[in-house]
Amino acid sequence: MPAARESLLEAAGAALSARPWPDVRMVDVAAAGVSRQTLYNEFGGKAGLGRALVRREADRYLEGVDRALSAPAQAAERLAAVAEWTVRAARAQPLVRALLTGSWDAGLPAAGRRAPGPGELARAVRDRAAAALTPGEGPQRCELAVRLALSYVIAPGEEPGAGELRRLLSVPTRTAGAR
Repeated sequence: MPAARESLLEAAGAALSARPWPDVRMVDVAAAGVSRQTLYNEFGGKAGLGRALVRREADRYLEGVDRALSAPAQAAERLAAVAEWTVRAARAQPLVRALLTGSWDAGLPAAGRRAPGPGELARAVRDRAAAALTPGEGPQRCELAVRLALSYVIAPGEEPGAGELRRLLSVPTRTAGAR
């Protein structure tokens, strides 16, 4: 059923981009070539479909983080790429913005208890950076990159350029006891 599940999630995502979640009807989602019975068997109902849609967007966001961290570039460039991806994903996808900020619009599906919160996503990014970057490159700097990017999401302004993000993220951190 993975193909049917993905097809249903794509249809639900398309419906959500066209209208608020309360106006999305299950019959419209099932019109994607999958029976309504399959839709209900797979998700249990609209709330389950909404939770799955939220989870999928969280997974897609983290996949983008993984792509940025695996690029053949210096650590500062990869961290800047994570920050850029975070800003772009949050601006393009209301569900990602809600996941990253914790600010849920009434037009979005409810996240449910199993959806990651903003702190959990920031920690997931930090942990992925720890695995992708060599020791000393700083998983904390990656978390800082995400938190910096979130400031651009929460208080929109001119989108930061890669050079600006690289400059901000390249600032050496002070060690304990340094003055």
